[in-house]
Amino acid sequence: MYKKVKRMTASMRIFHWANAISIVVAVITGLYIADPYYQAKIADPAVHKYIMAYNRFFHFIAAIILDVLFIAIAYLYFFSRFERPYKKLIPNGQNIREFIEVLLNLLTLNRRKNFDSSHSDSFNIVWFTILHLLLLLMLFTGFQMYVAGLAHGTSSIGTWWPWLLHILTDWTLYVFGGLAGVRNVHHLTMWIILAWVLFHIYYQVWRTIFWKEGDIAIVFGGYKFKKVK
Repeated sequence: MYKKVKRMTASMRIFHWANAISIVVAVITGLYIADPYYQAKIADPAVHKYIMAYNRFFHFIAAIILDVLFIAIAYLYFFSRFERPYKKLIPNGQNIREFIEVLLNLLTLNRRKNFDSSHSDSFNIVWFTILHLLLLLMLFTGFQMYVAGLAHGTSSIGTWWPWLLHILTDWTLYVFGGLAGVRNVHHLTMWIILAWVLFHIYYQVWRTIFWKEGDIAIVFGGYKFKKVK
């Protein structure tokens, strides 16, 4: 017997897919900006000068969307009326036990399942928090590289924009040893995020197969089905 359980609101699902699409766009365009891998294959030389501009534009838009979503999700972590994930990040006995049990469930291929899978568990919350912290690092390092291109100290919207970016991101130059270090960290973080995405997809499929509760449907309809003994 199964009970229908709501796991994601409509806004949460929109945020999830907007995040996913923005990450894909940012990775594709970012790789091109670092190494223009398909420009040489375009025959018309008149088109060449626009390719980098378009890639930079879509990369910037994807980054802005990720940044706005980070702020919205950070707000929901603490003030959501549906669930407040920050409670699962508190290192108390209950959360630590649940984290360990979910991890053991994964490592033992579901032979051990001593936790309630009808709600977001501490393992998943920690895992998603890591993603958002990685995206935050991408934000700071990305904007530092962006403002480095505004060496003249102004922009199309005024001098306040480069000034603000310097205030927010110049610390990355000292932490990572200059602009080259910032670029390397930005690039490395991208690969870590891609590894995160691969595990996330694998784990959702894994839970759907082993738990038989329809977990993969959560991001589409917002619901799953919990087994009732």
